[in-house]
Amino acid sequence: MLCCRTLLWALCASFLQPGRTHSPTETAPEDPILIEFCRIDKVLCHNADELLSFEAVMSIHKQMDDDANGNVDVEESDEFLREDLNYHDPTAKHSTFHGEDKLISVEDLWNSWKTSEVYNWTVDEVAQWLITYVELPQYEETFRKLQLSGRDMPRLAIANATMTGTLLKMTDRSQRQKLQLKALDTVLFGPPLLTRHNHLKDFMLVVSIVIGVGGCWFAYIQNRYSKDHMKKMMKDLEGLHRAEQSLHDLQERLQKAQEEHRTVEVEKVHLEKKLQNEISLAKQEAHRLRELREGTENELSRQKYAEQELEQVRMALKNAEKELESHSNWSAPEALQKWLQLTHEVEVQYYNIKKQNAEKQLLLAKEGAEKIKKKRNTLFGTFHVAHSSSLDDVDHKILTAKQALSEVTAALRERLHRWQQIETLCGFQIVNNPGLHALMAALNIDPSLMGVSRPAPTHFIMSDDLDDLDEEIISPITMQSPNLSSLRQRHVDSQLALGSQRLVEGYLVSQSEATPQIHYRPSKGPESLRFGVFPPVRD
Repeated sequence: MLCCRTLLWALCASFLQPGRTHSPTETAPEDPILIEFCRIDKVLCHNADELLSFEAVMSIHKQMDDDANGNVDVEESDEFLREDLNYHDPTAKHSTFHGEDKLISVEDLWNSWKTSEVYNWTVDEVAQWLITYVELPQYEETFRKLQLSGRDMPRLAIANATMTGTLLKMTDRSQRQKLQLKALDTVLFGPPLLTRHNHLKDFMLVVSIVIGVGGCWFAYIQNRYSKDHMKKMMKDLEGLHRAEQSLHDLQERLQKAQEEHRTVEVEKVHLEKKLQNEISLAKQEAHRLRELREGTENELSRQKYAEQELEQVRMALKNAEKELESHSNWSAPEALQKWLQLTHEVEVQYYNIKKQNAEKQLLLAKEGAEKIKKKRNTLFGTFHVAHSSSLDDVDHKILTAKQALSEVTAALRERLHRWQQIETLCGFQIVNNPGLHALMAALNIDPSLMGVSRPAPTHFIMSDDLDDLDEEIISPITMQSPNLSSLRQRHVDSQLALGSQRLVEGYLVSQSEATPQIHYRPSKGPESLRFGVFPPVRD
């Protein structure tokens, strides 16, 4: 195979130099090309393939050396790059071609070619160069059959009709010119960057694809996590809204119950006044009948008036019994009522503080949720929200506000039930009272004894057990009285029984022999109003 290849290149050489009829190994000693080649490179001068490559390098040098002085200067190389290779900015190529030597001879060009990376290319590398750089993959099979390696590259860089037409069978002139220019560029300036960094670019492309796919997957996971977290946060926010609505409804029911309670109290006061008026009328009627009886001389008339007077007294006693039945048998001291009312007002202040803190936490949670919604509407809002701790912070605020509202609602229900039971047992009003300052004035309490004036704590959590209220007492100066009605105190008419007794005793004076005597004997209950008619005492 090698022998056939040598004969084939010898045939090519005969076409290049028509006067040469022998093989390179049989060339006459007086051949100037062989002599020059042996002078430059004694080791390779007897190799036929290397001789053909040397002739091609000499042809390239001659093409660049316009003045034929044997050296290629900077101007000649610049003109060659611009006109023959069509480089518009040959500055970078100058540094590669000339280096520090401004004059390039045939020997310099040959030595530069021998040290080039392309010189040691294999057949596969040349075929890859043909496909990727020259972009003529249809001739790959021909290149492989001819076993063209990197050492044969100079022969492709010169205009050789036998090489391109006969051996490579290129019929298209543009393809021949393209192959020649690419080969010339490779011989003069080394392997192209595309071929040199092909593996690096492939590696970078693979890495970029992996990073892109990983980034898309990570963004998808974070987006899904953000959506799930937002759904959970919205559910918590809805629960918080329901808790707020429950507290609002409970407060409305409390206000309605207080209004009904005040209405009942007003009706009760009116009823008591009505009973007192009836008693006063009965008293006045009895007094009038007494005067008529005393002014009548007839015994029968006096007896008649006495019976009418007795009937009026009985009616007054029945009204007094009804009024006494409306009161409980046991009456608590008035001071106890005021102290219980004061205790209730202090507890209300603690409840208001707890309620204000819960409302602040609710407001913070709502503001955080609104900020999250606004951020999600921006371009990178979802990605930013997913990687920040704002979701966790808002979720924590929502849960805290929800718990605070639940505690406030439970405390309100417990307080209402407890004080209702206390009012039922004591028989007087506690929730409806004159207010904190009026109670302190009535009990002669110094405001300084209630504690030193200080700002209300921003984070005050009150337990459901209200027995610890005496440990932290807020100054009454900093507390505002609740908006309650001033008509609050229920008066126990303790003098009603005494007034009835005085009414009866006023009529139990000594009368004439025909006048019946009334005896009043008090006992321990409403049934204690007992009376009897005794026969008149005769003189």
